[in-house]
Amino acid sequence: MTTRLDSHRCPEPSSTLDDAPTLEVRGLTVVASGDGAPVELVSDISFALHAGRTLALVGESGCGKSVTALSLLRLLPRRTVRIASGSIMLRPRGAKTQAVDVATLPERALAGVRGGRIGMIFQEPMTSLHPLKTIGEQAAEGVRRHLKTGRSATDERVECWLARVGLEPAKSCARRYPHELSGGMRQRAMIAAALACEPDVLVADEPTTALDASVQAQVLRLLRDVQRDTGPAILLITHDFSVVAEAADDVAVMYAGRIVERGPTFSVMSYPCHPYTRALLECVPRPAVAGAGRLRTITGHVPLPAAYPAGCRFHPRCAVTRGWAESSGRSSGIVEIEPGVRVLRRCVFGDAVREGRPPAPSPPWIAVGPGHEAACWEIGASTLGQIPDPAE
Repeated sequence: MTTRLDSHRCPEPSSTLDDAPTLEVRGLTVVASGDGAPVELVSDISFALHAGRTLALVGESGCGKSVTALSLLRLLPRRTVRIASGSIMLRPRGAKTQAVDVATLPERALAGVRGGRIGMIFQEPMTSLHPLKTIGEQAAEGVRRHLKTGRSATDERVECWLARVGLEPAKSCARRYPHELSGGMRQRAMIAAALACEPDVLVADEPTTALDASVQAQVLRLLRDVQRDTGPAILLITHDFSVVAEAADDVAVMYAGRIVERGPTFSVMSYPCHPYTRALLECVPRPAVAGAGRLRTITGHVPLPAAYPAGCRFHPRCAVTRGWAESSGRSSGIVEIEPGVRVLRRCVFGDAVREGRPPAPSPPWIAVGPGHEAACWEIGASTLGQIPDPAE
């Protein structure tokens, strides 16, 4: 893929930002229930998707990105995972009223949303496509269900979309089975099936994973072209900041079930404020940048939901706070979370302990620039107000 991390540009301002979002998630919390107490998988997630714009949800594997995506369509395992609180408000494109809350819709009404109002491109097409049905049959199911078209019109629409995503000849491809297609062709077929009903929202869960660089670039270009032509709001799930630079207007960085930084792509990538965002960006190769040096890694791994740490969930791995703790002589401001690992007390308890209050469950959101905010107690005061408006 030719995209470089240093090649992203400031997005053009869009009037859609002043309109009501097509889909708005507020305070979404998802829990898993087992033999013991319920465990939070994602906690208090909020974001908005606007028509004609792409929001990238970024983070390492295990951060809760796919759980968030599946929650939008209520595709979570019913017996073990549920939405504990929050709302998922879906509005008709271009309308500011008549929103429905997907989180509380009855199953019959939800069937009209899945594939119709909200389309989804799953992470691995080979396991998501039915092996015993042709590509055309699978794409036609959604069209017949949601658009109520006849056989001839359905086949015509399916073949049109197969051709639109580059599967030619479309009539022949429609008669083929998933195992007869390459990985890139299967991904294109899934995109065609997801877009055949022209949904208001498209959720793309790692659509370029396991694809080579040239096919990855083609898939991203295809999504961009479709959005330009039909205008869906897109949620792009990825762990790759080079994909974000290529395809996203806005970005939300997720760690251990929480969003820790969000804002316009240009602002977040040019002026990352949360230590986790900076660490992710430092892990991306920059072969075209002189003096880029050795590729960095993030120490440790994402904790399991049952073992989320108190306070800021990134603090056990945070090189910034651990570095300050090691260099600081103020032992009162340091806590040892395990033998030999010291971090700032504020990252674990916030400002609550010294004020005689219970420990804070998470850092507060701090506005660091126009539409750009981060959740971290240690954002320096010098940062505030110094990030320029990307629209200017």
